[in-house]
Order: sequence, then structure tokens, then C-alpha cells
Amino acid sequence: MHPNPAFRREDEARSLGFARERGFGVLAVTVEGAPLLSHVPFLLNEVGTGADLHLVRSNPIARACNEALPARIAVSGPDSYISPDWYETPDQVPTWNYVAVHLTGVLKPLPQEELWDLLDRETAFFEERLLPKPPWRSEKMSPGVMDKMMRMIQPFQLEIAQIDGTWKLGQNKPAPVRQRAADGVAAYGQGQELALLAALMRGVDTGG
Repeated sequence: MHPNPAFRREDEARSLGFARERGFGVLAVTVEGAPLLSHVPFLLNEVGTGADLHLVRSNPIARACNEALPARIAVSGPDSYISPDWYETPDQVPTWNYVAVHLTGVLKPLPQEELWDLLDRETAFFEERLLPKPPWRSEKMSPGVMDKMMRMIQPFQLEIAQIDGTWKLGQNKPAPVRQRAADGVAAYGQGQELALLAALMRGVDTGG
């Protein structure tokens, strides 16, 4: 997380809502040596205290997590390189604007019998976004095929103890300067979801 408090003023509810909507992040644990990382979809519970996910049994994180492990899910949002020229003010340097949320807690394995329900809930969450396409459901699988595939994966839950968000949107710049940078992002940005990032920069509340 960025140390500048100007980029960390958003409340936990907004950061949690962003993570819930995204539903995808990088799961990280440290056992020995370099951290273990895995890119995972996840599903937050209603109160935001747990993130349900699944891992292939051969995943090193799944192998290491027999009982419980300190863990974090890093959720990345829109981002872009920011050219100093876009500010149209002297003595500026290049930077990168972005949104990121970290969910920190303890990763624990769930009972295997909870896997099917987890997969159905995850699928329903993401399929709803594809409406009016008829939602895909596990019942469409041939008999026995789903059972065979599920033997290769395992359910987990990250029990969330801490939520941190960085919304680096140029809050440390005067509003006109930030607006010009947002225009630059929209027209020429290098990164992901540039239109969304520009909109967030234009709508930022600096708290005064």
C-alpha cells in the first residue's frame, strides 16, 4: 500500500466493495523462501469477513495450507502511466496512478463437501453479469464429469482481518491539474481500464 495518506482516505466499505465487484486477485503466502503466489477468483461473504476460493490440489499454496496460513489477496484495478506533460505545470515527474486493495488474514482449508456449493455460488455471481445470456450451471455437465474434476481442487477461505486500499488518483494535485492528467489518461494512457481510471480521477474527493 502507498504510504502517502492522501491516497488512502477511502473508507473500508468502498475498498471492500471494489474487491467484491472485481472478484479476482493475487493470493500470496510465505512459507519458505520467496512468497507463493496464485491468481484466483474469489467470492466475498455479505459482511466482508471472508473470501471463499478454490485451488488446484497440486498448487503449492494448497499443499502448504494444511491448517492455517497468514495470507493476503491483492486486488488490482484500473491503472495508467502518468506523463508529467499532462499536468501542464512545471517541475513534475512521471508517476503511475492506480487502484489496489489488499485483503489480509488467515487462509484455511474448507471441508471438501462445501466445494460444490462454493463453485455454484461463484458461477452464479459471474454468470449474472452476462445476462440476458442463459446462465451456465453445473447441472449442464455430463453425469460424473463434475465429480471427477472436483476431486482435483480444494475449497479455502481467507478469514479477513484487515482491509487496505490505495486509490492513487492525483489527490495531491490541484483539481485543474488533476483534470488535465485525467484527460491525458483517457486519450493516451498506458495501462488497464483507462476510461474508468480517468473517471475516478475526475470525480475524486480530496476532503477539502
